[in-house]
Order: sequence, then C-alpha cells, then structure tokens
Amino acid sequence: MEKVNWKVTGMSCTNCALSIDQFLKEKGMEEVKVNFIGGDVSFNLPEGANKTTIQKGIHDLGYQVKGGELLGNPNKQLFQTHLQRFAFCAVFTIPLMLHMIPGLHIHWLMNPYVQLALTIPVFILGMDFFGRSGLKSLLKGVPNMNVLVAMGALAAFVYSLYGTLTNQADQYLFYETAATIITLVFLGNWMEDKSVEQTQVALNKLAKSQKTMANMIAYDNEQTEHIFPVESTSLKTGDLLLIRSGEAVPMDCKILSGEVSVDESIITGESIPVEKKVKDILIGGSTIVHGTVKTYVTAVGEDSVLGNILKMVKDAQTEKPPVQLLADKISAIFVPVVVGISLLTFVLNYTIGSQDFTASLMRSIAVLVISCPCAMGLATPAAIAVGLGRAARNGVLFKNTKTLELFKDIQQVVFDKTGTLTTGQFAIAEFELTEAGKLLGEAECKRIAYSLEKYSTHPLAKAIALEWKTKDEIRFSKTTEEKGLGMTAIDKEGNTYSATSYKMVAHLTTDTQHNIYLVKNNELLCSINLKDQIRPEAALMVKTLQQKGIKTILLSGDMQVKCDYVANQLGIDEVYAEQSPEQKLAKIEALTAVKPTAMVGDGINDAPALAKATVGVSLSDAAHIAVQSAEVVLMNHGVKNLTLALGLGKHTYLTIQQNLFWALIYNVVAIPVAAFGFLSPTIGALVMGLSDVVLAINSVRLNFKKVY
Repeated sequence: MEKVNWKVTGMSCTNCALSIDQFLKEKGMEEVKVNFIGGDVSFNLPEGANKTTIQKGIHDLGYQVKGGELLGNPNKQLFQTHLQRFAFCAVFTIPLMLHMIPGLHIHWLMNPYVQLALTIPVFILGMDFFGRSGLKSLLKGVPNMNVLVAMGALAAFVYSLYGTLTNQADQYLFYETAATIITLVFLGNWMEDKSVEQTQVALNKLAKSQKTMANMIAYDNEQTEHIFPVESTSLKTGDLLLIRSGEAVPMDCKILSGEVSVDESIITGESIPVEKKVKDILIGGSTIVHGTVKTYVTAVGEDSVLGNILKMVKDAQTEKPPVQLLADKISAIFVPVVVGISLLTFVLNYTIGSQDFTASLMRSIAVLVISCPCAMGLATPAAIAVGLGRAARNGVLFKNTKTLELFKDIQQVVFDKTGTLTTGQFAIAEFELTEAGKLLGEAECKRIAYSLEKYSTHPLAKAIALEWKTKDEIRFSKTTEEKGLGMTAIDKEGNTYSATSYKMVAHLTTDTQHNIYLVKNNELLCSINLKDQIRPEAALMVKTLQQKGIKTILLSGDMQVKCDYVANQLGIDEVYAEQSPEQKLAKIEALTAVKPTAMVGDGINDAPALAKATVGVSLSDAAHIAVQSAEVVLMNHGVKNLTLALGLGKHTYLTIQQNLFWALIYNVVAIPVAAFGFLSPTIGALVMGLSDVVLAINSVRLNFKKVY
C-alpha cells in the first residue's frame, strides 16, 4: 500500500478539508489526514487504485493538487489569488458605491442598466468562484461558507434584475449590494490567507532550509578531485560533500576530515555554535560558522533530522485534539442552519415584523453573509500551527496535538537522573581492584570492562568504553544487556563476565559506594566510580517549575547517596533512588493515578515509564527506544526547553479556547444583529472576513507571548 503525500491548494476552511476527507474515504483511501491550513493531504493508496483518478476527483471538488498531473489540460484560471480577484471587482464596485458619498450625485451612474453593466463582471467572477465551489460542496453533502456568499449575492442580483426588467428600479435597485458582497468577501479571504500564512512562518522557515545548494565532490579516472554545485534535493546517501564557512549543511552528514563550529539554532533553538570534529554528525539545515570540512551524506529527505521534524509536525497538525471535535460537528451543520435562519428571518420580518419585501430580503441576505463557519473551523488549527511551529523553532517536538492539551493539567514532573538532570558525559574518577583483580592485572580488568561496555548504550558504559578502548578486545559468543542491571557476556571458553550494579554483587561485597562492579565467574574483580556534571540549566528549570506550582520528583536507578546529592543541589521535592525499570514503571503508574504526571528520561530503562506517564518527554540524544516511547522530544541536548514545552502546551490550549469563544460569540451576536436589521449586507460581508483575521492574529500572538 503506497503512502501518498500531496499539497492541495484552494482549501479555505474546515468544511473544505471535510469535503476532501469524505471524498477520499468514499474512494477507499485509508489513514486519510487533511490539514487545510498547510494544504497537506496524506493517505494510503490501496492496490489497484488510480492516483490520477483520485487527483481529478479532488480537482472536480474545486481544489488543485500542486505539481500534480491532471487528465487533460484544464483551463488556467485568469485570476490566481484573492487579491487579484478583489482588485478586479473593486474597479467595477467602487463606481456603484459613489452615490453613497454625501453631496456626490452622478446621475448617469444611477441608471439601472449602467449599474447592471458594472455588476455583471463582478457577478460572473463571484459565481464562478463562490457559486461553483458552493454547488460542488452541496453535491458532496458538505456545504461550505461559499454557499452562503453565493446565495446572498445571487438573491441581491436577481432581485435588482427583476426591478430593472419590470421598470421598478427605484424600488429594487440593489446591484451595489451584490457587487459589494462579492468584492468584500474576496478582500476578507485575502486578509484571512495572509493572516493564516503568518501561523506557518516557523514551519516555512524550516522547510526553506531544506532546499539549498551543495558542493559535491567527485573523482575522475585519474583520481583527480572535482567539486561542482548541485541542489540539495538531488543528493543521495553516501555522496561526498565539501562544506565551507558560512554555508548551510545541505543534508545530514558525517565529517570525514576537518573541524568546524556549527550554528544548529534552526533545529535546537540554541544560538551558541557547537564544535564538531571527525566522525561527528552535522544536521542538515544547520550553518557552518567557522571552518571547512569534507563529509559524506548519511540521510536525505524524510530520513534526515530536519525532514523528520517537518514530517512529525505536519502529522501532528493533521490530528485533531478532543476540543476540535465539537467544533467540527458544529461546522458540518452550520451552513444548513444559517440558511434556515436566513429564510426564517425573511418570513418573520415580512409577516410579523411589518417590514416590506425589500427590507426583509436585505436582512436575510445580511444573515447569510455575516455568518462565518470558517471561524469555528479555524480556531483550533490556527493555534496549533503557531504552537507547533514555535516549539519546532526552539527545538521542541510534539508528536501529536493531544499532548498540547494534556500539558495544561500537568501537576508533577518526574526526572531520571543520569543524562537528564546531569550531562551524561562521565569520566572515570575511581578504579579499585580486589585481590582477584590484582591477580589478573589492571590492564586485563580494563580490557574486560571495555569488551563488555562497548555493547551498551548507557552513558556510564559509553564513558568506560571511550576511556579504556583497546584493539585487543575479548570476542564474546553471547552478550546480554538487562535494563537497570548492566551487561553480561559469555566467552568461547564458557567464562561468564558482567559489569553491573551493586544489587547483583551484594553477596560478594558490602561496599555500596561505586557505580559499576566488574565480575568474572561470580568473582568480584574491581569497582569503578564515574563522576558526572549537573546540567547548568537544570537548577533554573526546576525552580521555574516549582514557581508554577508543579511538584518535582527524581526517579533513578542510581544509588541513594548520589540521587540525594543531585536533588539537594537542584532543590527537587522528592527522591526515589535505586529503582529497577519495573519499580520505575510501578512508581509512574502510582504517581499518574494521583495527579497528571510528565516523565523526563533518556535511557532504555526509562522507555516503559515514558510510555506510561501522562506525557513522556525524551531528549534528542537519548536511546532510540526512549525517543520512540516519548510524546515530546527536546532537541537541544538538554532539559533547557522543558518549561517552554509545558508553557506552549498550556498557552496553545488557552488560545484555542479563546478562539472558539470568539468564533461562537461572534456568530451568536452577529446573526441576531443582522436579522433585526442593524447591519447591512455590505457591512456584514466586511465583518465576516475580519472575524477570521481576529482569530489568526490571536493565534500568531503565541509566537511572541511569554509562556513560562
């Protein structure tokens, strides 16, 4: 089953997205996701299904698949943007409105046939856009906002045309109403588009950084090196590149030679350059501040770090948090309800309200054009787009939108110690041999330790493997890593080795003060102590959480004395030390049952707890399984932006609530105001467009407001 990702243009509201979603599901597509703000449409294409047919179906709905291949050659539209449509309509609409200026009377403009001639171009363009879109949405059973606009303009135009043809123009002349509705809605749509674009600024910036030029290295038959420019999108894994000072890293690469300072702020939000040397990874989209390196490409496209970030954020945008489900239900029935209210407005004003036919019609038209289903549909996606975009720009990745909502309730945060609150960059501080170890010799004990720990991903093991690396390693026939306990291995002679914690050697020694104990055939050889540094940002982060009323807890498999030291240094509220992965999981379950709990960790032994917490938070340089288990990933090599992540979650949800409140109140207030004749169709058309702009502006505030 093929995964299809398309960029679809022309969507302007939730109903547009619902139309495409419904069409694709009717055609048998699976895992359909439609994001009307970004225009992203993705689905699984079953075997035997024809992509061109599906694309043509989307085109028939009134939308375009960008860069797609359509059957035949559809006629290119004369006007491509709402601004162009507005400008064209304004040329004809402005003369129609001149008679409204006090003291200005141009008699020939009052001629009904002149007004008809000025209105026809506007009406044709309006019906071609709003009428066509509205009709298609009606046929698909998901009426959109354009139905209301088309009905309002059509009613005003037909009413005026009847008056003109029956020589009753003085009573029926409302051509300017029809033209103004169409013109101002085009203006409102353009303003809405520009406002919505601002919600995508952060993501667009990331996307643009994927497309750059690269200096590719190639060799001829005589092994002479040649360097030539290529587009980054054409690179493949294994290509050799030269990257110089001031240039962007085109794709994820590994350094073959040279040393550089790299600005990774596009990914991590951290502006301080990072030093990189041979065998280090350069992240695509980052910038070389100083130095020149030769590299080879390790990942391209969606497999790269930046590509994966963009995919993750776009996937999260297409998901709907629970708060959006009610808004979608309202949007789906909104247009039929408004049409009903409009008809009721006409009938009640004409009968009970003692209004004449003209006044009653104008009030019913005003109800049509001031109603805005887009506002409810835009409320959640706009806020989520800005929230996710700001988070991504600052090195915080949310895997789904549900997490944004869950963050508002978090009352306690649980931290792992090693690699989370500490740097995880250990150095060997003490190395004590037992009598058995002295018989084997220091060099042999170090060789055993390296041979075991090279297979582990734990930070302690990595430090030992790095410091005691040797080419004369032991070739084991079997190695096993037990979460929270350590490494065990068997060599070809049947000897059993282990590098483990005190729990596994309590029957061999009473000394509990060491990190790792090395054992051969149930005989203790040596004990190893490693020192770690507390992350410089940890203290401020813990203090900020506590000021917000969030309880902080340290949950670690390390010794009690070491955990107490870190907790005292940082002012952490509660400590649970010497916990196995099973105990960690049980403790998280217990804590989560009492209060909504976030868990921050980075190791293999943290993965179950991360999955069980209300929200799991992992570091980008954590073990792969920890990253997969978490719902939030911090990309800046530390916990610096944890408070930002929590704050963005809470404030994004708050913004959604504000947007939904505005959308609901706007329609609840505006429709009765129009129905009672306090608002003309012209003003209604302008206010309708501005309602969406207000939501977009409120959402864009998330980019700048302090959230923690």
